[in-house]
Amino acid sequence: MNQVVRKKLLGAVGALLLALPAAAQRPDYATDSAQLHRRPVFQLDVRNSILNRNFVTLLGLKLGVEWRGRIRTGLGVYFLSSPIPTRQPLPIELPPATRTELRFRYVAGYGEYVLLRTRRWELNTQLQLGVGKSYTRYFVPAGPVLRSPKQVIWLAEPSVAGHMRLFRWFSLGTGLGWRQPIFVSELLQQELNGPVFYGRAKISLGDLYKTLRFKRRLFSQHGLRADN
Repeated sequence: MNQVVRKKLLGAVGALLLALPAAAQRPDYATDSAQLHRRPVFQLDVRNSILNRNFVTLLGLKLGVEWRGRIRTGLGVYFLSSPIPTRQPLPIELPPATRTELRFRYVAGYGEYVLLRTRRWELNTQLQLGVGKSYTRYFVPAGPVLRSPKQVIWLAEPSVAGHMRLFRWFSLGTGLGWRQPIFVSELLQQELNGPVFYGRAKISLGDLYKTLRFKRRLFSQHGLRADN
């Protein structure tokens, strides 16, 4: 994806954020933990992207804390589920028929801010800052599998996401953003940057605990409908 498309995408994300007033959060959204100072949140974060013109998936697990129903912070770990071809130059000692693939993984700290919240829906903006390692694997014909030295990579991922609360303690959502490597070589930056679109499953541990503790119906819709 070229620089013009990238700037348009980031511009569209920024315009959306400016267009949504933070004051739109409703105080009556229905979770038991909504008015608590903080509560733990666990997320399975599956991020898809396009790297070197290949569709790839990054599997992530996140654990964080929600503050007063509006701000979330925490840590996540991400792994590339499948390798991708690389444009890194082939070492001169390896034969031209050698197949190469890029691998990377990283840990990220994140912050989320809730822009809009109702009983059922939520829209938020997120920024992730990550650090990890990247390396190249070389598959030599009729020979061993070699690996390049690992390189430290730094990543910034701004995004906008939304989710629907299916039950008081469980939500499904999706998001769109951009992954931008920083403090890396230009060639590696061109390989790793790109659009990010993802799905997530979110479990509110505080609400799940209260549901089980007070023996409420696990899949109840109470408090999520407008007539409750």
